[in-house]
Amino acid sequence: MTRPVIFAGPTLDAGAIAELLDAEVRGPATRGDVLRAVDDGATAIGLIDGCFEGVAAVWHKELLWALAKGLRVYGAASMGALRAAELAAFGMVPVGAIADAYLREELADDDEVAVAHRDAEGGYAPVSEAMVNVRATLAAARDAGVVAAATHDALVGVVKARFYAERTWGLALAEGARRGLPAEELDALRRWLPTGRVDAKQADALALVARMRDEAGARGEAPGWRFEHTDAWEMLRRSVSQGANAYRLKRALDTGVGAACEAVVSPGG
Repeated sequence: MTRPVIFAGPTLDAGAIAELLDAEVRGPATRGDVLRAVDDGATAIGLIDGCFEGVAAVWHKELLWALAKGLRVYGAASMGALRAAELAAFGMVPVGAIADAYLREELADDDEVAVAHRDAEGGYAPVSEAMVNVRATLAAARDAGVVAAATHDALVGVVKARFYAERTWGLALAEGARRGLPAEELDALRRWLPTGRVDAKQADALALVARMRDEAGARGEAPGWRFEHTDAWEMLRRSVSQGANAYRLKRALDTGVGAACEAVVSPGG
């Protein structure tokens, strides 16, 4: 392989990535996927989406392995924003407003970027709305005079209180009405959403791809830390090595966007 690898799904599809960068797009990352990409010869790693519920999430250690091997490793928008903020001190590159908010500790909860989404055959289409998108959209609606500040605050609280997989605009509007929020403002928001909705995650994901394009061929700086080969790390390496042939066969047969999450509706980010 002589191309970068990007892990994406519900946040940004392969077609949008291909318009900006010649990269191999694999589905949302799970544990071992970044290690596998490094072993496959990836020239850089872009982490956007990853699964975490029902499967083991992408491990910090494998991202450190990629950095130790001299690769540039970027993170944005979803799982990538979380990991990039956590590993920025070790050389991972945070991209976008969401990763920056985690880095500055303005955001702390993992659920802020989490969504439920379809599997590979369903194109990883999201079926819930990320809290960071809800916040950005409601702030835009408030600033545009669609809703008052009090309604904005109430709706943010309504959505945040729900389980991440249940967060939808339909639910927000219905719950807002049940709580007696101004009907005229809720109606105005309903009419405004089709054109006014802000996809903060997608914007950051596109920024990651553009940055990888602009920095194509750049190598990471030599890390000022030593990678530790722990027993747990060696177990993961053996597991990935033993499953490599089966994984490559699955990739060859896969007709979807990538291969990572297998449930009909898989939680991920």
